[in-house]
Amino acid sequence: MGGAKNCPETPRQKMIGMMYLVLTAMLALNVSTDILNGFTLVDNSLHSSIAASDTRNAKLYRDFQAANADNPEKTQEWFDKAVEVQKRADSLFNYIQDFKEHIAILADGQKTVDAWKAQGIDPTMHIEGNSNLDVTGQYAIVQGNGLILKEIVAYYRDYAAGLAENDAELRTSIQQTLATERGWNAHEKDSCDWEVAVFDGMPVGASITILTKMQNDVRSTESELIQYLMDRTDAGDLRVNKLNAYVIPNSNYVIRGGKYTAQIILAAVDSTQRPEYYVEGQRINDQGIYEVAAAGVGLKKYSGWIAYQNPSTGEMENLPFQSEYSVGEPAVTISNNDLNIMYRGYDNKFSISVPGVANDKVKVSVNGASVRQQGGIWIIKPGDGTKSVSISVSAELDGRMQPMGSKEYRVKALPKPGAYFKSGENEYNGEKAIPRSALLNAGATVIASYGPDGLLDLPFQISGFRANINGVYLESRGNKFTREQLDRLGKLKPGNSVIITDIRAKGPDGKEIRLSPIPLTLN
Repeated sequence: MGGAKNCPETPRQKMIGMMYLVLTAMLALNVSTDILNGFTLVDNSLHSSIAASDTRNAKLYRDFQAANADNPEKTQEWFDKAVEVQKRADSLFNYIQDFKEHIAILADGQKTVDAWKAQGIDPTMHIEGNSNLDVTGQYAIVQGNGLILKEIVAYYRDYAAGLAENDAELRTSIQQTLATERGWNAHEKDSCDWEVAVFDGMPVGASITILTKMQNDVRSTESELIQYLMDRTDAGDLRVNKLNAYVIPNSNYVIRGGKYTAQIILAAVDSTQRPEYYVEGQRINDQGIYEVAAAGVGLKKYSGWIAYQNPSTGEMENLPFQSEYSVGEPAVTISNNDLNIMYRGYDNKFSISVPGVANDKVKVSVNGASVRQQGGIWIIKPGDGTKSVSISVSAELDGRMQPMGSKEYRVKALPKPGAYFKSGENEYNGEKAIPRSALLNAGATVIASYGPDGLLDLPFQISGFRANINGVYLESRGNKFTREQLDRLGKLKPGNSVIITDIRAKGPDGKEIRLSPIPLTLN
């Protein structure tokens, strides 16, 4: 039965529609009794299949529940998913059954359906109006219930396929079994929505059979999902083809006075069993954690075995193991990223670490200077008058702080930098003549630097200077020539010179210093 149109019909369309209704009525009178009986036979067979699925599913749920009772630690997660599958499958199955009963009511009437139900008999298996071609389309298409069914089936299909994400074949089977793609409409001779393809112009007997097949698909999909979830648990089995003993230490390097800790495990063993662990003939704790005080320096070796129950024979068997660890003296690595000495009033950068200890477990204390950590680097700044600084390092081992060592550094004042005239990438200090374009470069600056071979690269700030240009002294309050100075410099000729003098600079220690003049000769 076609859907309603959204626009008014012309007289010609009304005539065509009337002829279609008459033709439909004539076809309804001529639906073969043998064909309808064939649908009834298929429907009865599907009901038998559903009953078998119900029996099989009930056993699967009982077995699953028993396995969960015996070993909830292993099966609880999967059993909970199985219970959810059962709830969703029952909901969809019952919705389809309700869908079938509504069609039966339209075909035979409410009283007839109620009479069958009062006897405990499925009324959809005894519909007298099986040849009716109208009521299925009326309920499914005109009233919109077919679209609702499609959405519910698609929701269950996507849930079931997502649950079987680790089994590509099962996932594909579910998607194909519960497909709701567009179909073919024989009346319209064109593709159409799923609900139209399934229910349009369909006799009641055929529609009921199709819906029963959907119920059978729901139950068979439920069976496959429950079996899949049970297989995922491996409940009651230790499926391994090789067993190995492993020793996993927290660290193979131990500081004297600390503790060596290692985890001894039986690989691929059932986590619910309790193997016995032995080291040097002595049984240790049931967790397989071996802990011993690190008394002496050097390489330490030990061996033992794991006693476990063979799941096939039930007999106890032993798996041997051996391992080793090293014990060393407390040590610390301290390096100055900038110099071999420390400078007063300057942020000296240090990398400080303890072998085998995380940085957040290392503590640094300094005598005679302030200290702070910045992005994994320790910043140490000696104060005025400080002549030496002592750095002490400790580390957290086994829950307590342990001294790791210390080192003393001499403290000096920052060396005085030289003054340079920088134009582009070139620096001039009077040793060579300067091109006219470099001298008049508006972006050129006066800088304080330790030169290209210097060990330090510090952020000195030029606060001002004076320029002697042909005997005229002109002041600059920054690190660049002023406009007046550039105008006078523009009048210089090759061989003329300019002297940058009275250069004031402030270093990272905050103190202002005077730098040597820069004589520049124009070439």
